[in-house]
Amino acid sequence: MLQGLAGTELRAPRQASADQLSQWFGWTDAISLSAALDGNAAAPAGGRLRPAEAEARECLRVRSALAKAIAEDGAWQGGKEAPAAVADFAPYRRRYLAQQQALDAAVGSLRGRLRAVLAGRSPAMARLAAVDVVMEQVLAARERSFLASVPGMLEKHFGRLRTAGAEAPGDAGEGGEAGEGGQSGAWLEVFHGDIRNVLLAELDFRFQPVEGLLEALRMRPPGCHE
Repeated sequence: MLQGLAGTELRAPRQASADQLSQWFGWTDAISLSAALDGNAAAPAGGRLRPAEAEARECLRVRSALAKAIAEDGAWQGGKEAPAAVADFAPYRRRYLAQQQALDAAVGSLRGRLRAVLAGRSPAMARLAAVDVVMEQVLAARERSFLASVPGMLEKHFGRLRTAGAEAPGDAGEGGEAGEGGQSGAWLEVFHGDIRNVLLAELDFRFQPVEGLLEALRMRPPGCHE
């Protein structure tokens, strides 16, 4: 999705090769990872033991609520909450950043919760939780940089659509702004759909480590009873 909007090759941090990933580790990161693998790192405090499927249902509930908030956001519905000045991307940027913050807070909370539950299952799972802490620390800066670049890509996409809309006969008014009857043209509807799809793709991207932790929870080590 983002590759199509940016018109260039774009690689998300978690799609990096093993060689690239190894280059992102500094010597302090390597020490922390080694300690986690050896079981010497401080794992998250163990959480209340609940069945894995109960945790999965909670994650699904949060994910569904976030997806619904994105899909129904008035900023991209063309309703009262939509930016009034169609020629200005700034209101969309502010709303997108607010959505990013909501995703970061909700997914981060889930990830911490799942690590705590893992830590209470077994020593092996406690090591896995500790490894996830290190991996999050190593990848956090690159993920933030990657995700921070998305609004800029959307702004360029917005400009291209607006220009094309202004040149299309019978669409938007002069300059690509709202035309007769207050209608902004089909190009803006396309943009609203694109910005929703990009946010939903970001939700999928942010949920990757959560899905990994859930998968680990579903693996029942010997002696572990739910």
